[in-house]
Amino acid sequence: MPQPTLPTQPEEPRVEDVILGVDTHKDVHVAAVITVLGAMLAHQEFPATAAGYRQLLAWACSFGALHRAGVECTGSYGAALARYLGRENVQVIEVNQPDRAIRRKRGKTDAVDAEAAARAVLSGRADVIPKSGEGPAADMRVLRLAKESAVKARTQAKNQLKAVLLGIDPELREALSNLSNTALIATCSDLPDADDAAVFTLRLLARRIQQLTTEVKELARRTTKAVRCCRPQLLDIIGVGPDSAAALLIAAGDNPERLASEASFAALCGVSPVEHSSGKTQRRRLNRGGNRQANAALYRIVITRLRRDARTRLYLERRTKQGMSKREIIRCLKRYVAREIYGQLQPPSPLAVSPSTA
Repeated sequence: MPQPTLPTQPEEPRVEDVILGVDTHKDVHVAAVITVLGAMLAHQEFPATAAGYRQLLAWACSFGALHRAGVECTGSYGAALARYLGRENVQVIEVNQPDRAIRRKRGKTDAVDAEAAARAVLSGRADVIPKSGEGPAADMRVLRLAKESAVKARTQAKNQLKAVLLGIDPELREALSNLSNTALIATCSDLPDADDAAVFTLRLLARRIQQLTTEVKELARRTTKAVRCCRPQLLDIIGVGPDSAAALLIAAGDNPERLASEASFAALCGVSPVEHSSGKTQRRRLNRGGNRQANAALYRIVITRLRRDARTRLYLERRTKQGMSKREIIRCLKRYVAREIYGQLQPPSPLAVSPSTA
């Protein structure tokens, strides 16, 4: 007898994949959704709030399965959105601003920019994983930002104090002119309260300098502590101090594994030569891009090594005999230091666990 056939369950319709693009701003984000074939589906504006992020994700997922999203300004306006999408298992890809030639042809609107962000992900033109923005490097970034502003304000206050010093009473000016900066500031901060506006200003500026100096020292202490807790091995490298180490860690971010190779880290720091060949001319030019603070940190490391490291001085002598200028030699050394730093930034590989014996 023929066996009875069981009724088959109807197959569920396959959900189509979609790609999200977001043009970020301070108060609102404009999102666009396209298919994997490049068809534009929709675009909409959402507030840059926690509720707005949830609405944006729910709206994008209503068109299909969302796995990738291109977000502009992942280090500023789009940082919070990028972290939220990452927590929701959406791969976030950092997108630069659209090409200027395309903007001239198509015009400039937020919807066009959002669509361009999605198409950059679809074409593979955008493939950079953004910094996570959560961890010691993010903390060092805000500490270093506050320290730089405090140092700049302190320098400005010192210049103002010395400018006011030129127009005060000659006897007081002669008594203060021969003092060192530290003694001058301490003396001016202890000047008696008087009706003289210049004396009052000197005391005010001196106390401001002292307050800013206290802030700089505290911020430097916290930065050093963060470096020692995060990557203490960086401080063992010749020429690397806490400030330079912090600048390099900030450039790499809290997820340095996103950097595919040491060449990508060198490009991030602006120390990788750029091909500039044409016809029979084969040459490379200086890379003026990248993170300029990390580039400056590498320069400080190289200058310190040229003064204190015997191996670096020998390299300088050998390259000088080959006809290279000191500027060219420093560029080569910065590239070598970037390679050495990259090896210390990578997370340690997990050790293989040997099977336990009975």
